[in-house]
Amino acid sequence: MKMTKVVPFAMSALLIGGAVVAPTASANEGEAVVTNATDNNEQNPQVQPIFIKIAGTIENVEKREDSTYYTVKEEENTNVFVVNDDTLVFDNTGKEVKLQKGDKVTAYTYANKPMLMIYPPQYNPEVIIVETKEMGTVEVDLFNKELVNTDNTLKLNVGKETELLSLSGKKVKAEDLAEQHLLVFYTIATMSIPAQTPPSKVVVLDTIAQEPGEVDPGEVDPSKAAVQEIINKDFYEVEGTKMVPLRLIAEELGFKVESTGNGAIISKGALSYTITRDQKEYGYNKALRHFEVAPALLEPTKTYVPVEFVEELMK
Repeated sequence: MKMTKVVPFAMSALLIGGAVVAPTASANEGEAVVTNATDNNEQNPQVQPIFIKIAGTIENVEKREDSTYYTVKEEENTNVFVVNDDTLVFDNTGKEVKLQKGDKVTAYTYANKPMLMIYPPQYNPEVIIVETKEMGTVEVDLFNKELVNTDNTLKLNVGKETELLSLSGKKVKAEDLAEQHLLVFYTIATMSIPAQTPPSKVVVLDTIAQEPGEVDPGEVDPSKAAVQEIINKDFYEVEGTKMVPLRLIAEELGFKVESTGNGAIISKGALSYTITRDQKEYGYNKALRHFEVAPALLEPTKTYVPVEFVEELMK
């Protein structure tokens, strides 16, 4: 039966921010509500988060061609982290580590990043932090010209001992940190508003000097947003799998779609997929892959495929 709207799913999306007390050993801990200094009963207005964070314990690891899928659970919530070579993975002290089953982790991803409405929710996080028993706190946020985060809870006092890095690989100076999205590691902070800390390590998540035409990582890709709108309005559920219209989505993502009479060939550049209705196998260049549910003609002249295939087209 066709549905008219997407069923909401549970998502642990928390406003990130360091606390105004001495941080604890956990990357998740150290968060608190900050009250106005002039009125202890009045809370600071809530700030729209730049990043959301999702926490849990890794319970399953599945390696695929270009990415590794980590199933993470926290109480009743299940999420999947899609991790590739671009994903930053550190422990809460700032040490680079590898993810393992059983790790307690927190993932940070841009709040306005388009994502597929599937269950369990899948995220392509920018940063994943593995929690340890060592002292160390993590902050991921946009910092202004004074190096204060968005909800005015943390100010950075960068010194000579602070390790400065950037995703672009360019050398970073303290003055380059202003108005940038930063991954910050620290261990101590003052009892003030905002709390002040001498960070041990700061990683700039944006390219320091973007070339003309480059896209900020936090900006929404219009084509992906349009695809999500298509999925929201046009889908069926077959055997518990959400099925979405192949041609509409593929063309929105810039693929050429040619009908074969019983399916379609979609192509873009060196990529080519051959989709056949009622067959779980599909062609990817010269290889074969498999759908969980076979593509089907669910409306006249419209072939529907599992929504997971859209993620492959978006890579």
